[in-house]
Amino acid sequence: MKNEDFSQLLLQIAELNHQQRSSLLNALTNLSDETQIIECIEFHFDANGNCPFCSHDHYYRHGFASGLQRYRCMACKKTFNALTGTPLAGLRHKDKWLSFLRTIGESFTVRRAAILVGINRKTSFRWRHRFLALTIAKDHPNVLHGITEADETYLLESQKGSRHLTRKPRKRGGKASRPGLSREQVCILIARDRAGCTVDFVTGFGPVSTSSLKGNLKPVLDTDVLLVTDGHTAYKTFCQAENISHEVVNISKGERVKGALHLQNVNAYHSRFKAWLKRFYGVATKYLANYLGWRRSLEQHPEISPESLLGISLGQFQQLKGT
Repeated sequence: MKNEDFSQLLLQIAELNHQQRSSLLNALTNLSDETQIIECIEFHFDANGNCPFCSHDHYYRHGFASGLQRYRCMACKKTFNALTGTPLAGLRHKDKWLSFLRTIGESFTVRRAAILVGINRKTSFRWRHRFLALTIAKDHPNVLHGITEADETYLLESQKGSRHLTRKPRKRGGKASRPGLSREQVCILIARDRAGCTVDFVTGFGPVSTSSLKGNLKPVLDTDVLLVTDGHTAYKTFCQAENISHEVVNISKGERVKGALHLQNVNAYHSRFKAWLKRFYGVATKYLANYLGWRRSLEQHPEISPESLLGISLGQFQQLKGT
């Protein structure tokens, strides 16, 4: 609807009687999820739209397809819609997206989400990782400031769902073949500043290394940061090489608090993440980054709505990010 037509419609509302207003309110209340989703998609495109092929911002309307407005670029002459070039391009059953995103917000399992939304279990799994891999996983702070705690935790490597194992199979919840840290365990690095902004990385197999700290942690640390870690030598070497202020809380020697410095925030985050992860009965290592991003988003935005999650899916996560 054109803006002038919408303005005229608003003026005519005042002329409706009580029964007509009730009917209008009922019609607006009972709009289908697909209608709401299309409105959300078109709204985000109208605010930021350009050609997904050549980034040109001159285009014209060119009919409809699958309920969405089509456009033709005046520069490259290609046609597209508001979803072209987004993670949701080609995804079917738009009428069920919001219902599915509600299950993301509630941390439901694949099977329970499939039952509630009315989709196949395999579809539920694919949708989960379509939404997580390119959306929630990107919703993270750009920089950590001030006192920042960093510590690693480990999970046993999992090849769940793989048809070609690179090791002997074991029962879910099994143990490593050797004691202590080894390349059978996946290293998860978490860093949190005192404002609660959090970044997380899957750094690889075995103990954390100086090179993994440089590649993952260095880009998100502010110049005035004070990094607080345990006594692992990789942190000391990393901070010396990168000229980063560093304080050690030596937990192995029973030191829990060092004045105002400690690792309690990041260690509590480890505990919450692992407790939350148990509901999924084992997560394949190749999807671990998605689940880290999922948990981080829930921590940062506990009341996030399905509509906001859809906006993130379309690339609109600037309003949600910490700084």
